[in-house]
Amino acid sequence: MDVTLHLAQDPAADALLGRSPLAALTGMLLDQQIPMEWAFKGPRTIADRLGTDDLDAHEIAAMDPEAFSALLSGKPAVHRYPGSMAKRIQQLCQYLVEHYDGDAEAVWRDAGSGPELLRRLEDLPGFGKQKARIFLALLGKRLGVAPEGWREAAGVYGEPDSFRSVADITGPESLAKVRAHKQEMKAAAKAAEAAGKKK
Repeated sequence: MDVTLHLAQDPAADALLGRSPLAALTGMLLDQQIPMEWAFKGPRTIADRLGTDDLDAHEIAAMDPEAFSALLSGKPAVHRYPGSMAKRIQQLCQYLVEHYDGDAEAVWRDAGSGPELLRRLEDLPGFGKQKARIFLALLGKRLGVAPEGWREAAGVYGEPDSFRSVADITGPESLAKVRAHKQEMKAAAKAAEAAGKKK
């Protein structure tokens, strides 16, 4: 895996995401309740603080939880909720060690179909249905991982030429379109909630 991603909008962070399956999974895990670029910059920050040029599932899984939490909490914090996200990253790495011998790419390397790959992603700690579908779309659209039926399994996120998620970002212009789409969705959800309260 060695592609150019543009999710962190930071060359060093994006280079790590493009070559490291575990970094890509970790960035996706962090992508909630904070700006996307901040989330996807996280894996690079973690690697720098560990003094390595990549993330290692065995190393992170075995770390003292308090020490790992402190690593994420240092300024600037890796996430708005560094303690709970440190716990989730360690759970993800422990799962990868237990089920895939610490090899994050093994989650998708031999997946026989889109639905099978989606199931594997949904089994990962911290990956709900939506996050798994977005990551599946990212694998298919940006990382060349395209088992049969992947677009269907990814649902709306697998649609070509759409701007719904991180899977559709190729640079600043598409980032702006994805951000605009997310704001539209939030506004629509708020309007629906308000309409429901009026009934």
